Amino acid sequence: MSPAPPGSAQGLCLAVSDLEVARNELVQLGVEVSEVFHCETGFACRFGTGPDSRVSGLAPGRSSHSSFTSFRDPDGNGWLLQEVTKRSGGRIDSGETCFGSTSDLAGALRRAIVAHGAHERHTGEEDTSSPDWYEAYIVAENSGSELPT
Repeated sequence: MSPAPPGSAQGLCLAVSDLEVARNELVQLGVEVSEVFHCETGFACRFGTGPDSRVSGLAPGRSSHSSFTSFRDPDGNGWLLQEVTKRSGGRIDSGETCFGSTSDLAGALRRAIVAHGAHERHTGEEDTSSPDWYEAYIVAENSGSELPT
C-alpha cells in the first residue's frame, strides 16, 4: 500500500533473462505490451526520453542490458522489462546458486529447457547429458556468467 495515486509510478524496471519469453507470457495473460526494442545509442530511450531513439527488435548480438519492452499495470503504473543475460561484476555471489521460491526454480528450469533445445538444434544432435547441461546453464544464469550455447 502506498499513499501515491494510482498510475503515478513510472519507469519501474524488472530484469528478465529472456525478454521474448517474458513478453510472450504477458501477452498470453492479456497484457498489452509494447514491441521489443533497443536504443539506437545509449540507454536513455528506454523511458521514452533522451536524444537517442528506439529501434524495433532485440539489441544487436542480444547484448545484456540492452533490450526492452514496456507495459502498464491495471492501475496505470509504467513498467519496463529489461533483458539481463550477464550480470555486472560484484553484484551477486557467483559461488552460490539459490532461489527465493519453488516457482523461481521452476522458471529457471523452463528457461534451461528452452535453451537446451536451441543448443541441440545448434549442434544438430541429441545431447544425452542434458541434466549436466541444465545445471551449467542454471548456475551460469544465476551467477551472471556467460550462458552455454
